[in-house]
Amino acid sequence: MRRVDVLVVGAGQAGLSAAYHLRRRGFAPYRADADGGFVVLDADTAPGGAWAHRSPSLRMATVHGVHDLPGEELPPPDPQAPAREVVPEYFAAYEARHALPVVRPVTVRTVHAESERPDSRLLVETDHGTWSTRALINATGTWTRPFLPHYPGRFAGRRLHYAEYRGPEEFTGKRVLVVGGGASAIQVLSEVAAVGETVWVTRSEPVYHDGPFTPEYGRAVVAKVEERVRQGLPAHSVVSVTGLGPTVALRRAEELGALHRRPMFDRLTEHGAAWGEEELAVDAIVWATGFRPEVGHLAPLGLRSPGGGIALTGTRATADPRVHLVGYGPSASTVGANRAGRAAVNDLVKLLGDPTAGAPEAESPVARGPAAADPTAGAPVREPAAV
Repeated sequence: MRRVDVLVVGAGQAGLSAAYHLRRRGFAPYRADADGGFVVLDADTAPGGAWAHRSPSLRMATVHGVHDLPGEELPPPDPQAPAREVVPEYFAAYEARHALPVVRPVTVRTVHAESERPDSRLLVETDHGTWSTRALINATGTWTRPFLPHYPGRFAGRRLHYAEYRGPEEFTGKRVLVVGGGASAIQVLSEVAAVGETVWVTRSEPVYHDGPFTPEYGRAVVAKVEERVRQGLPAHSVVSVTGLGPTVALRRAEELGALHRRPMFDRLTEHGAAWGEEELAVDAIVWATGFRPEVGHLAPLGLRSPGGGIALTGTRATADPRVHLVGYGPSASTVGANRAGRAAVNDLVKLLGDPTAGAPEAESPVARGPAAADPTAGAPVREPAAV
């Protein structure tokens, strides 16, 4: 059994941020011939997290926004480059440059306590054996749990969730029903409306945010999500409450006349969807209906509250101080994931003790510049560029 001090599950934005700060605070990278330190387990075969699975049609010009990882800027990309290539390349270089101990592909199946003692170790069961750790940072995100709402009836045509969407080409000349009121739906509308006909339906009226995304507005948005998580209610993503901003994709969809929203249909039919007696035939349905947190492997720890979610105090699971969730709820954005990684590590140093106590301060594998003094504070966000 391999024994570490901290185990991180997931090597997306949140997991890499946590790993960076673990190194910075003096936790040693995992070595197969020694106990202690920290390790990152990632289920994918290569770096990139969820970005590696996005549609090839999603360009850097139309992404919702990418925040630099702590301590290293994302090189200015070609606006027309696929995000699924640019961001994974950035993540891969980051892992190598900072010598982060990412082990892949490893799928975490369950996490449970070694004993009922509150200070016992956690056992992490994977498809490649068991790990024992003093603390765990969960950074599994949501991409692997697409949400499909249930509606009466059955549609016989092409149905897919946004996670399966690979661009507009297969919908050329077809009528496509796009379900959802977020940034993913806008991306699909902006692309498919250029090659076919789109019908946009949402459960509630879309919310547009025309003003600048100021720090004050961002804090207010995060506070709404944070309050739900503090109460142990199912987490809403930050993006879900920011409203639809004036992005390249939104402007394109508007130019194509694709933003005429209809209310949610009553039921599905063999050939489409129906509102009362009115039936509309379509060739395909794209469900841009979001995702749910991937936290099922934590079930044996009994972290869920009566409200259905995992209550957090900061990033720490309120029911178990050994477990932190980053990229969850209020930190489910690229900038939030960075800050959550740092906060989780700071808290774990208090719980586990300072690994550098009595030793010289551990240096990062890369030279520290002025920006490294506080790598996540005020770092730029790569907003969608004009094309």
